[in-house]
Amino acid sequence: MPRPRSLTPDQLASAALTVLDRDGLAGLSMRAVAKELRMSTMGLYRYVADREELERLVVEFVLGAVGTEPPPSDAPWEERIEALVRRLRDTVSAHPAVVPLTVTHRHRSRGVLRWSEAVLTVLAETGFDGTRRVIALRALLSYVIGAIQLEHLGPLAGEGTVAISALPPAEFPRLAETAHHAQDVGAEQEFFGGLAALLRGLRR
Repeated sequence: MPRPRSLTPDQLASAALTVLDRDGLAGLSMRAVAKELRMSTMGLYRYVADREELERLVVEFVLGAVGTEPPPSDAPWEERIEALVRRLRDTVSAHPAVVPLTVTHRHRSRGVLRWSEAVLTVLAETGFDGTRRVIALRALLSYVIGAIQLEHLGPLAGEGTVAISALPPAEFPRLAETAHHAQDVGAEQEFFGGLAALLRGLRR
């Protein structure tokens, strides 16, 4: 293969993201990304040490686009948190295969750290402190990451909900009934309804 021109971290991350979007997390490899860049696998090692470094580049590439400027302080704190969560969801939902990597590399990603700092700023200004602030941040991170994965891997509009709604009512009366109603719940209603419930709990 011809010797490649110098590549920037963003070009490497973009190629890796293309592989992730197309083939999923299991398909991400040095070989696959090198092929996407039309270079040899050994050539790719000139730029990154291993797949872990590729993962970090992708996480930063995606989450670096998340707006982390705290919303205006005159708005209710729940609305400020929702605005930050919406920014993260909108960005990450475009690349759901990246979600597990945000957990693995959260302590190294400037994007994750900046988002967390913005959330903590709102929580601190609201009066959350000490362990209460720790739990609030972890609860929000857990909800956002889990909800995004569910939205893409097991959406309410998917076959799983249809199958559960068809369960025998005599054996699973509540589950079958709930699944029947779930088919009418859209992704936005599900996500932000769950977030509102979480914020009500944190408020108490």
